[in-house]
Amino acid sequence: MILFPNAKINIGLNITERRPDGYHNLETIFYPIDIKDALEVVKSDKLSFTSTGLEIPGLIEDNLCIKGYHLLKLDHDLPPVSIHLHKHIPIGAGLGGGSSDAAFFIRLMNDEFKLGLSVEEMTNYARRLGADCAFFIENKPVFAFERGDEFESIKLDLSAYKIVLVMPPVHISTGEAFRGIKPATPKESLFDLINEPIADWKKFIKNDFEQTVFKNHVEIRGIKAALYEAGAIYSSMSGSGASVFGIFADTPDLKFLEGENEVFYL
Repeated sequence: MILFPNAKINIGLNITERRPDGYHNLETIFYPIDIKDALEVVKSDKLSFTSTGLEIPGLIEDNLCIKGYHLLKLDHDLPPVSIHLHKHIPIGAGLGGGSSDAAFFIRLMNDEFKLGLSVEEMTNYARRLGADCAFFIENKPVFAFERGDEFESIKLDLSAYKIVLVMPPVHISTGEAFRGIKPATPKESLFDLINEPIADWKKFIKNDFEQTVFKNHVEIRGIKAALYEAGAIYSSMSGSGASVFGIFADTPDLKFLEGENEVFYL
């Protein structure tokens, strides 16, 4: 069975407070976008994981799909499976690609082996794998809060616009992104601000990580400026970076960005 895990962008991201467990509370808008991996799972004699496409860093046993298998097997009688992932979603981009792979793996296992899990049960498994994994179970626009794993539905449809995402040849670690962040409760929540006209988002909706990341990586700051110069209605870094997206009324000509960067027209 094959599924195609998709990426997400963050529209606004406020780090609101540091939690006693060492994590941070935040608020953001998750919006799914059409950049996809391909995930295949088949029964096998032993559990295995292989990948093609972009190189996935780290040990196989640390891959979130493998962790998801072991998590499900604690509660369910699962046969060994062979997992193959074709990686296309940029890594270290703030697009949630690894989290999406894990959530889609849970969904696939539920369907393939008739585990009978509800959406809520799959969401709870996904939460245990990573903060934004849970979003990809239902995979629809939400206002996310707490660690980014609690959601409220929102009505947000950007299908009338063109989204362009630019991924520079830069990797931003989570530690680097959080360095210099001073948590603060925003004057107005993103839950309300997202209802403002898109033309006004530039004035009110920000990503707290940009201040630190732009200071260390002027090329990322330059991409955001270039997207606005090309006519973006709104532009922002996604998550903790390094990708930057722009929302346009019409498809822009961004060939000047395509030389050193990967550019996705969505």
